[in-house]
Amino acid sequence: MTLLLHCQSLSKEIATQLLFKDLSLSICVGDHIGLMGRNGSGKSTLLKILVEEEKPTSGTRTAKTGLKIGYVPQTCEFPAKTAHEILIESIKTSQPPSEKELVVEMWLSKTGFKGNEPTADLLSGGWKKRLSIATQLIQEPHLLLLDEPTNHLDLEGIVWLENLLKREVSTYLFVSHDRFFLQNMSSRIIEIDSLYPNGLFAIDGTYSHFLEKKELFIQGQLEQERSLSSKVRRELHWLQQTPKARTTKSRARVEDAHELFEQLSALRRRNQQKKAAIDFTASERETRKLVAVKNLSKKIHTRTLFHHLDFTLSPGSRLGLIGPNGSGKTTLLKLLAEEISPDQGTIKKAEDLKVVYFDQHRMQLPDHVTLREALSPKGDFVSYQGKQIHINGWCKRFLFMPDVLDRPIRTLSGGERARISIAYLMLQSADLLLLDEPTNDLDIPTLETLEETLLEFTGAIVLITHDRFMLERVCNRILSLGNPDRMQIYADYRQWDMASKTHSTVEKTKEKKRSSPKSRLTYTEQKEYDQIEEKILKLEEEIKALSRLIDAPEVAQNAAQLRNLCTQVGLAESQIEQLYLRWEELDKKRFSSKA
Repeated sequence: MTLLLHCQSLSKEIATQLLFKDLSLSICVGDHIGLMGRNGSGKSTLLKILVEEEKPTSGTRTAKTGLKIGYVPQTCEFPAKTAHEILIESIKTSQPPSEKELVVEMWLSKTGFKGNEPTADLLSGGWKKRLSIATQLIQEPHLLLLDEPTNHLDLEGIVWLENLLKREVSTYLFVSHDRFFLQNMSSRIIEIDSLYPNGLFAIDGTYSHFLEKKELFIQGQLEQERSLSSKVRRELHWLQQTPKARTTKSRARVEDAHELFEQLSALRRRNQQKKAAIDFTASERETRKLVAVKNLSKKIHTRTLFHHLDFTLSPGSRLGLIGPNGSGKTTLLKLLAEEISPDQGTIKKAEDLKVVYFDQHRMQLPDHVTLREALSPKGDFVSYQGKQIHINGWCKRFLFMPDVLDRPIRTLSGGERARISIAYLMLQSADLLLLDEPTNDLDIPTLETLEETLLEFTGAIVLITHDRFMLERVCNRILSLGNPDRMQIYADYRQWDMASKTHSTVEKTKEKKRSSPKSRLTYTEQKEYDQIEEKILKLEEEIKALSRLIDAPEVAQNAAQLRNLCTQVGLAESQIEQLYLRWEELDKKRFSSKA
């Protein structure tokens, strides 16, 4: 297995805060690595060290000669240029202009751009993410690093990204809290956490396999703590005896006893797993109908988002909203929050209904505001569920220590800011929670706590999230938006997913039937076009088989065989690229002939 990048004993401090210590990591050809960790554990910083945007406080980073790394950060900003112009500028090789144009057109097509989009600075977060990925892949990196790649993408966009990575990228490492994405896209999982002796736990396999191994590790470490605790009690009893009673004992035993105490203390610290304490305050209203939506319609400019929409929310209702960006999910939440008015229909609410709206843009806090001011803006106490709680106790509920209360907001990670927003939300009593992307930037332990809290909440919930795991676990109804003529409420996420796949298959079949008779390709071109997909699939299987051979221990020790296999992989990948280019060329001819 060819080693691309190796880091040894990395440590990183920012100001006085230690992010991680003595981390070692290797990345080889063919690795599909999912990197996990709590907010503030240093995942994004580690990626910046790997791509040499930052330097570690200590430790070494060694890369293979000539290694090209692509890096997609969490946030992607672009100048006021078209996507086409930005991709042209991203090509660093000295290709003829005609070849550059062909490559750019191919990547615009692969990433879903039609050519009528606004300039890149005005694109939505999801389309900026797609463009950012394209700017890296167009440079043909050996290794792709992605920091929270599913952020800002809708469900359709996440599925697109999964297919793109499987098809286009041989080696990648990504940071994500999306558990479906981790399950689907990882062949190796790495978690950074002080829970582990070396601050890092790595397992080959899927996310579900990682969870099994992690549970076994935790149980083993707890058992180790219990065993060590018994030894420490015995040694402590011995140390408390009078010197006369232990004159025959060696000085080494005293030293060993103190070492045991230190080991036990370190084990206990690691075994103290902390999660944010989230608890939304429900008003315990007894009425069985909180909100009744009847014949609701809404347009934005001339585009209809939804019409004739009916549903009812009762205590215990947990409605998930699914649809592509721009389908009206946030608009529906704003209608329920009475921030905007419907074009038609009614929204009847129970008397004195208490609504809490979690906006996806969250609290807009100035960077200079301190954590203390953000968590407790009215003084040293907050009023929660009828009780006065001191700021020191309140901040610990959200995994902040009192000694950081005077730090400015600008020094906090996205996940830490998300916890502040949830803390603010919890101070309000609610019958109806309207949650617009509450999962963004939250780490997995906090996501799990949030899910438990939402399941226990006795009021009604309307939830927008691209987290498929949360949709599946929390929501007992799914409303599908995006096509005003085909709106439907499903029993759960699985039912929606099956219906969506079935509909997609039917539409593709219809499109194929509609387009085939109109195609003006020659007989030979049509035959070539029909065979390309099968050829690509065959080559992809060939690459997988070759990759398995490359990973074999005996091959790794045979340099000549390894070079031969890598050459074959490179040749197959080049053939696939040529087939895609030809596919695009023939496809354009088919569609241009219909104009």
